[in-house]
Amino acid sequence: MADHRQEVIEELESIREAAGGILKPEDVVERARDEENVLHSQFTWDDGVAADQYRLWEARQLIRVCVTMVPNTDTISNVYVSLTSDRKQEGGGYRAMCDVLSDSEMREQLLIEAECELNRFTKKYQQLAELKEVFVAVERLQKRRQRAEVKRQSERRSRAAVAAAM
Repeated sequence: MADHRQEVIEELESIREAAGGILKPEDVVERARDEENVLHSQFTWDDGVAADQYRLWEARQLIRVCVTMVPNTDTISNVYVSLTSDRKQEGGGYRAMCDVLSDSEMREQLLIEAECELNRFTKKYQQLAELKEVFVAVERLQKRRQRAEVKRQSERRSRAAVAAAM
C-alpha cells in the first residue's frame, strides 16, 4: 500500500514538473487514461457509473452551500450538516442543522467533528506563525473540553455509585 502511494506521488510529481510546477486535475486525468499508468486504477472509467457519481457529488455540493440567516442575529448558518455517524451508514445523508443543535448527543458529535477539523487545520497550517493566536485558542478550547469531559465522567460515576448503593 505504501509502495503504491509512493508510486502515485511520484507520478503526480512527474506530471507537475512537466507542467511547469503546477499540478492540474485535467493533466492527471489525461495521464491516467493509459491503462498501464499507476493512476489509472484511481478513476472510474465506466462513463455511466462516473456520471452517476458526479451527480451525487453535485447533489452534495448543492446541499453543502445551502445557508440561512439565523433568526434574531446577523449570523449565517448551514441549513444541513452531515455527521460522521450518518456518513458511515449506507448512502450517508444530511440532517437539518437546527435538529442537530437541539439534540444533545448530535450536538456533541458535531462539536467533536469540529474539533477534529480544527486539528486538521492546525496541522495543515502550523508553519504559519501569523496563525499562532488561532492555534493557542484551539489548544485552550481543547483543554477546556477535556476538563469538562473529565467532570462529566466523574459525575456519571458518582450517580452510578449512588444508584448502586440504593
